[in-house]
Amino acid sequence: MPDQETALIVGSGRGLSASLARLFAAEGMRVALAARNVEKLAPLVAEIGGTAHACDASDPAAVKALFAAVTAEAGAPDVVVYNASNRGGRGPVEDLDPEAVRQAILVTCYGGFLVGQAAARAMIPRGTGTILFTGASASYKGYAKSSSFAMGKFGLRGLAQSMARELAPRNIHVAHFPIDGGIRQGPDDPRAGRGEDGLLDPDAIAQTYLNVHRQHRSAWSWEIELRPWTESF
Repeated sequence: MPDQETALIVGSGRGLSASLARLFAAEGMRVALAARNVEKLAPLVAEIGGTAHACDASDPAAVKALFAAVTAEAGAPDVVVYNASNRGGRGPVEDLDPEAVRQAILVTCYGGFLVGQAAARAMIPRGTGTILFTGASASYKGYAKSSSFAMGKFGLRGLAQSMARELAPRNIHVAHFPIDGGIRQGPDDPRAGRGEDGLLDPDAIAQTYLNVHRQHRSAWSWEIELRPWTESF
């Protein structure tokens, strides 16, 4: 299929990334999944007929190798989703482990830059493509005892906004999705007691990502907040 799209999801696992993988596959896309631990992806890869790649998103060499492998197997990606993050631990700022904070920023923000840069380099010569970043409430609200996560997500949002402004004139769509609420992880999610729609449905989030990817360029969105209707904001 010469016009078949290729999707790359970095930071794959259960929940949102799995919903994205299933939806993209149902849309006829070739789907590549990337995570530090690829063994956990085996059932999903078999289900969707995709591929899995081991990658530390905070390692420039690993990200370069990931894009080279995906391009060789399925062609340069048409849509890239950065879904990786690291909270770095919660607690009073005076008690946080500096190394854990560094790792949180490297994965959540710097990894987003590396993947976004690699995606842009693959898409610019072709003059088309979509780069999507998963944000959080912490993208614009720095909660107490969660400073490391806020630093990473604030930085990721700034990266997405800057890339959107820079790449839109080159016909590359960049968008950021602050997920303001908990995402349902399955029927056994211990947070299910929040009631109807108390958690975001990952399939519904995935559909929104796809809709943004399919937007006509005369009406592109650079950011869409998603939250349960029961969530205050």
